[in-house]
Amino acid sequence: MPQITMRQMLEAGVHFGHQTRYWNPKMAPYIFGARGKIHIINLEKTVPLFGDAMNFISGIAQKRGMILFVGTKRSARDAVKEEAERCGMPYMTQRWLGGTLTNFATVKKSVGRLKELEAAETDGTFEKLVKHEVLGLRRERDKLLASLGGIKDMNRLPDALFVIDIGHEDIAVKEARKLGIPVIAVVDTNYDPALVDYPIPGNDDAIRAVQLYARAAADAVLEGKAAAPQAATVREDEFVELDADGNPAKAPRGRAAKKAPAKKAAAPKADEAAPAADAAPTAAETPAAE
Repeated sequence: MPQITMRQMLEAGVHFGHQTRYWNPKMAPYIFGARGKIHIINLEKTVPLFGDAMNFISGIAQKRGMILFVGTKRSARDAVKEEAERCGMPYMTQRWLGGTLTNFATVKKSVGRLKELEAAETDGTFEKLVKHEVLGLRRERDKLLASLGGIKDMNRLPDALFVIDIGHEDIAVKEARKLGIPVIAVVDTNYDPALVDYPIPGNDDAIRAVQLYARAAADAVLEGKAAAPQAATVREDEFVELDADGNPAKAPRGRAAKKAPAKKAAAPKADEAAPAADAAPTAAETPAAE
């Protein structure tokens, strides 16, 4: 699990909440106090919850699961996109499209259209069209790429959501809850932490704080992937070519052919046993030495 210290959180401004008049009473257990009408978040409560969230993310990645990174507010877009791409997870950094999760079949059709337009541009199809048709198709592609480019390779529903600011991403959180998809989210002092499965009490506006969250989540994913069990591999020298009758045509490459074990002589049957002792020549029958 990525180790984020309290000092790093302080330097990133994680402890700064919203104005006291906008607070949510359910965040009271995570608030240290107020300074200049700004709530101060108790980082002693944030650190263990942050660790639990990162462990959960790492566990999903270790099972080869998929985590959708969501951060569509201006201060979160760049960090979320960069870190999601670094760890190979899908992301949504533009406006959340209603039904992205609950109407995923329709979203997949739009993603399919995006891939179709991208393929048409690379395989020379656009060159066969007139200029105004190409411009129209490129505008359509750019629009789809802006809204769906981050989930272009997401072929199924994610196993979890990692969200920055549950207030700004309330539709995404509601869709995930409806489908029973776990949500890991940064929760500021003006929202209810009970709305998500793994809340991280902290500043959801400061760019440095958002970068810290996203970087830690990406590191947790990479650690989980590294710890995932590797599929069994078969060495090339273990392949054996067979002839038309299904018999080995030659010895495996890189390995000498094994000789067939020599057949053991069959044990004598009971009636073919060695002559009995009384059949052996007696001393009287043995010629005396001359």
